[in-house]
Amino acid sequence: MPKLSMKQRYSVLTRDLDWEPSYVDEEELFPHATFEGIKIHDWSKWEDPFRLTVDSYYKYQAEKDRRLYAVLDSFAQSQGHLSLSDASYLNAMKLFLQGVTPLEYQAHRHFAYLGRHLKGGGPRFAAICQSIDELRHAQTEIHTLSGYNKHYSGFHGFSRMHDRVWYLSVPKSFFDDAVSAGPFEFLTAISFSFEYLLTNLLFVPFMSGASFNGDLPTMTFGFSAQSDESRHMTLGLESIKFMLEQDEGNVPIVQDWIDKWFWRSYRVTALVASMMDYQLPRRVMSWKEAFELYFEQQMLEGLFPDLSYYGINPPRHVQQAVDEKDLLSHQVYWTLFSFGFAAGFTTSIPHDDHLEWLSANYPDTFDNLYRPQWEKARRIREGGGRFFFQGLPQLCQTCQIPMIFTEPGSPTVIAQRWSEHRGEKFNFCSDGCKWIFDREPEKYVQAWMPVHQIYQGNCGGPTVPEVLAWYGLEEGDGGEYEGSVDQRNWQHWHEAQLSEVASR
Repeated sequence: MPKLSMKQRYSVLTRDLDWEPSYVDEEELFPHATFEGIKIHDWSKWEDPFRLTVDSYYKYQAEKDRRLYAVLDSFAQSQGHLSLSDASYLNAMKLFLQGVTPLEYQAHRHFAYLGRHLKGGGPRFAAICQSIDELRHAQTEIHTLSGYNKHYSGFHGFSRMHDRVWYLSVPKSFFDDAVSAGPFEFLTAISFSFEYLLTNLLFVPFMSGASFNGDLPTMTFGFSAQSDESRHMTLGLESIKFMLEQDEGNVPIVQDWIDKWFWRSYRVTALVASMMDYQLPRRVMSWKEAFELYFEQQMLEGLFPDLSYYGINPPRHVQQAVDEKDLLSHQVYWTLFSFGFAAGFTTSIPHDDHLEWLSANYPDTFDNLYRPQWEKARRIREGGGRFFFQGLPQLCQTCQIPMIFTEPGSPTVIAQRWSEHRGEKFNFCSDGCKWIFDREPEKYVQAWMPVHQIYQGNCGGPTVPEVLAWYGLEEGDGGEYEGSVDQRNWQHWHEAQLSEVASR
């Protein structure tokens, strides 16, 4: 037989493996394919532009793994962790390990689920490939960052922290929301809204920051994963276009999901904003610059004009996200700084050169609103009074972030919205979170809210030490960076290096 082309081989290994059920009704075999109201008339119209077959896929991934583990071995043997810009840089990686890596594993499990429950052969195969990708990402991230666990605090017990620690309920609740939706809403939530609209705001800043701060292993696994993300982003766009092209009745359903999941995804990236502006000793770009480049220019000005052909508009509440780009990172990091005693990473007051960088990147807001805040905190610390907020904050019922965001157009007034459901009052940080709750109140009233659970005695006990022990936090994991175990060790190791060099 003549050699098959890539397109023919892809068809043989995916579409030709599909079959028509003979003794089970299709509705019984694929019960999740129709209950969301999405109408699919021809599953064969699904297009996968990559057309990867299993054999080529594994060869490609094996080569990337060989390169990654060569870098890991070299970095470990040469004590490469001492070549980082500073030990404080690893706080960003602790946040990544605690908040992002468990999401990769959740994505692996649910894409495998979609590989069973999507009706067409093409999307089932695409879901299976992404499931394998996500599992590989979780494994390589854990393996790469485990090297730092030998020398630094906060890298242990990340999966336990993900399930229990207060600020990690933000990404966890996001994914719990997505996996408890139907298959098409999950594709809109993860493959489109998160992967396509906002993944560059997650992976590019983290990996560019790793490179700029001397973290070669993280940079390597990041760019290894980023090549997969391009495939995942294409899956997200393809899933949206596929639904829109199949039936006009799908358009309002898809628009509703885009409105919801853009805002939910945007709120999760608030943690990335604080990392970019405050947790990198050597900063690559500000959150504002990244948001303007990767979202405003590439998505609002590039993607959504194309989607308007199908009747899709930019996400609801998107203008508020644009308006917050000068404020978001400062509000989030101040909160992490204030509650740092209960975190799995350390925080500190920005140094003078850092304050100047923030002032240059946020000329309209920083000097007026946030520099006085940090200067006051410095005076308090210099007087021996480094403070931590010991109370429990009110949380948004939808995104589960403390009520820290401000009213649109009024950056000194805390925003608060509320809705009543079955005689109970629920509070929200924004119009977007209130709108999401009002669509599906029965879903969000069940949310596991960290503060509520502490008040109910479900987090180890009524005292702070008991709650921190239940979190799995150990001495040195959180609190102030200046004078911490990590900083003292870092200084000791580099003083020893300098002494050894001088003795030669």
